[in-house]
Amino acid sequence: MFGRTKQEVRDKLKALHAELDAGIRSSAGNTVRRAVEDWLREGLDGRSERTRGLYESLLEPVLEIIGARPLRSLSAGDVRSALGQLTSRYSTRSLQITRTSLDRAIRHAQANDLVGRNVAALVQPPHGRTGRPSKSFSLDQAKALLAAAEGTRMHAYLALSLLVGIRTEEARALRWDHVIRWVDDSDGWQPVSSAGFDHGGTVEDRFAIYVWRSQRYGGDTKTGKSRRTLALPRQCVSAFRDHRKLQGEERLRAGALWQDHGLVFSTAIGAPLLPTTSSTRSARLPRRPVLGRAGRPGR
Repeated sequence: MFGRTKQEVRDKLKALHAELDAGIRSSAGNTVRRAVEDWLREGLDGRSERTRGLYESLLEPVLEIIGARPLRSLSAGDVRSALGQLTSRYSTRSLQITRTSLDRAIRHAQANDLVGRNVAALVQPPHGRTGRPSKSFSLDQAKALLAAAEGTRMHAYLALSLLVGIRTEEARALRWDHVIRWVDDSDGWQPVSSAGFDHGGTVEDRFAIYVWRSQRYGGDTKTGKSRRTLALPRQCVSAFRDHRKLQGEERLRAGALWQDHGLVFSTAIGAPLLPTTSSTRSARLPRRPVLGRAGRPGR
């Protein structure tokens, strides 16, 4: 063991003995890059390749700076400096994800007794460059899109996405037995597949959806809190009612070709929608300007 002074060598020996006593098997070969690679390979069970690729691409510039450093000698200052060098390239959100990913990689190494402490957990991510401008619709743009979609098979899909706040991957996975209505003279909430849309026929009818699935990897929602029940506004209920009739007509036309997945939103033969399918169909809708308060077409 080497050091500039005897005291430095003693300190290093003391730290090494402490690691051995704690069962930590650190070595110069256990680098930051190796820890990240181990985590990407072993610590992302249940995550999609897309997610794995995102973490890998964000961490690579960090590894170019500190990847060769032995994990046991990595300091919080090293991590802070590496992230600081990326502020002109990364948005604040990307820096947060990068810091969190490095934190998880070192925590994975801790669980394997390869390092004593997680210095990345001590670092606050810096602010990065300004993110891209918001692509959210204005009120007039949302109205124009819904108006253009009326009478098409995309109307209910767009109404749900715009008015309820459901994620697109959740909308594509929604099934009719998760569209529910309140039936006073029965057991409460029932799926519209059995209760129908016109039971009672009063304006006080209550409808909701169970957001329990998504088209994400593994079929689950993005987080535990994403598994929720959302009330449906009347405009969505009306769009859903028309959509169910339209889907019934498509089912008759498809005949033996129909794929019965029970999906609310599907292709003309009942197959699941792909992300590219739904976005392409939305882009093809005719543009109908909606007049604002000043009498000018909405943008």
